[in-house]
Amino acid sequence: MNPSAPDSGGQEGGLPVVTAIMPVRNEADWLERSLGAVLGQDYPMDRFELLVADGDSDDGSRKMLDEYARKDPRVKIIANPERIVATGLNRAIRAARGSVIARVDAHTVLANDYIRCGVDALERTGADNVGGPMVTSGGGPIGEAVSRAMGSRLGIGASFHFADNEHESDTTYMGMWPRVVFERVGLFDEELVRNQDDELNYRIRAAGGRVIVSPLLRSRYQNRQSWSALLRQFFDYGVWKVRVLQKHPRQMSLRHFIPPGFDLFLVAAIAASPFCPGLGRLAVAALLGYFLVMGAVSIAGAGGVAGRLRLFAAFAAIHHAWAMGFVFGFLRFAPRWLRAEPGPPVLEGGDS
Repeated sequence: MNPSAPDSGGQEGGLPVVTAIMPVRNEADWLERSLGAVLGQDYPMDRFELLVADGDSDDGSRKMLDEYARKDPRVKIIANPERIVATGLNRAIRAARGSVIARVDAHTVLANDYIRCGVDALERTGADNVGGPMVTSGGGPIGEAVSRAMGSRLGIGASFHFADNEHESDTTYMGMWPRVVFERVGLFDEELVRNQDDELNYRIRAAGGRVIVSPLLRSRYQNRQSWSALLRQFFDYGVWKVRVLQKHPRQMSLRHFIPPGFDLFLVAAIAASPFCPGLGRLAVAALLGYFLVMGAVSIAGAGGVAGRLRLFAAFAAIHHAWAMGFVFGFLRFAPRWLRAEPGPPVLEGGDS
C-alpha cells in the first residue's frame, strides 16, 4: 500500500474526510461563484469541510465569508495576516481535520464531482498529488485572447494547461494531497509569493512521490482580463522562479530558460552589432523567425483580424513579461546564491 494513500478519516470502509483550503484576499466579485461550486460538491456533507484563509480583505469579502460560515457549518474562516497565498494555505492545512487536502482558488469554479474524482484518483493511482487541467474562462476581448494563449503550447509549456489524458507530470493545477504528504516533505514555502506549488511539487517528486494530472478533475479558471494584469502576473512568475531555481536547480527545465535567454541574446547581439555585424543580422533573423511562428499560430486562431492580433499580443506579453521578471529576479536575489537555504515549514507530527 502506498504510504501516501488517504485513509478513511476514522470511518471504517468510508470515504476519507476532505478539507478544501482556499486562500482569499479581496475576492468579493468571485466568492459567490467559487464558494457555491465548492459547497455544491456531490461528496458526503459529513466528510467534507472548507477552510477559507482570509488575508485581511477590505472589500466586503470577510462579511460574505462570515455569512457563509453562519449558514453552513462546513465553512470555517481562518485569519491570514501575512496576506500571501503560501501562509494562508499553511494555516489552513494546520487547522484541517481531513486526511485529504484539496486546494481551491478563488477564481476557479469546480465541477460538482471534482472532490469525488480527486479522491478516486488518489486512491486509484497511489499518487502524492493529483490535479486537473487548467481550463481558462476568458471573458471580454482581451480575456479571450489571454485564455487562448494560456491554453496553447506556444504560450505556456506546462502540460497541465492542455492535458487531455491522465499522466505523470512535474507539477499540476491546484492539487489534492493525502495529509501525510505534508508531514513527510513539509508545507508550502512561505517565502514564495509565486510558484509555491511548483516548489512543493518538486519536493514531493524529489522524495520519491508522484504528481498526476487527470482530466477527470474538471474546473474553470478565470484568467486575467487586462494587459496590465497579465503583464504583472507573468512578471511576478518570472521573478519568483529565480528563488525556486536557487533552492532547487533541478526543478528547472529548458523551457524556463528560453524566454529570458532569447531576450538577452537579442539585446546583446544588437548592442554588439556595430562591432560584429553578423550578430546583428542573426538577431534580426531570430526575431523574424519568432514573429513568423507567433503569427502563424495567431492566424490559425479564431476571432477575426482583431482577435488574432490580440492573441499575438497575449503570446508576446506572456513570453516577455516572464523573461523580464526572470532577469529582474536574478538581480533582486543575487545575494541569495551565497546563502544556505532554510527548509520548508513543518507540519506538526511530521518528520521533515
